[in-house]
Amino acid sequence: MVMKPRDIEAFFSALQAERPQPQTELEYTSVFELLVAVMLSAQATDRSVNQATRRLFAVANTPQAILTLGQDGLESYIRTIGLYRSKARHVIETCRLLLQRHGGEVPRRREDLQALPGVGRKTANVVLNVAFGEPTMAVDTHIFRVANRTGLAPGKTPLQVEQALLRRVPARFARDAHHWLILHGRYVCTARAPRCSTCSTAAWCDHARAQTKAQGIPAQS
Repeated sequence: MVMKPRDIEAFFSALQAERPQPQTELEYTSVFELLVAVMLSAQATDRSVNQATRRLFAVANTPQAILTLGQDGLESYIRTIGLYRSKARHVIETCRLLLQRHGGEVPRRREDLQALPGVGRKTANVVLNVAFGEPTMAVDTHIFRVANRTGLAPGKTPLQVEQALLRRVPARFARDAHHWLILHGRYVCTARAPRCSTCSTAAWCDHARAQTKAQGIPAQS
């Protein structure tokens, strides 16, 4: 069942109350560092990325510095991250293009971001949201699960979920919505054994309501 507009308001109000100022768990000190960290985070945990980038950024945190490291040098810092060889190749080529096309700066346009090797729609959305404050929705596995499980924004593909979220999330929540949903999926609405009994949004969640009904527990008003 698709979540009703008034329930969406209550849903995000509850998430906002829990985390008034949600932030990415990736560590960075510049837009370029953020871009690299997000590129490395595909199919990897933020914790593993942070462990690698702490060492990497201490010696190379600009496009030119990473190019100077070279492919082998970069790999030596990120080899603990899954798919590190292909990621290193993408980061090296991205650094080259940033210098050639953008004066070493990370571009603010989606089209320019997605033209960089290894930068897909989700990565571009994270950079646009976190670095530049745009109300984008970076749909990862957590957001995809939460959006479908709760009835917030059902969709069969990440793009369908993204488009539904952009239509359905109230404007006042839009900038922080993707952080709230990621953190909610990571720590509460987990893939296995979601913590419905202690979830602050259970009253408006389709899955939690179904669980309550199945257990014969009176639903919350």
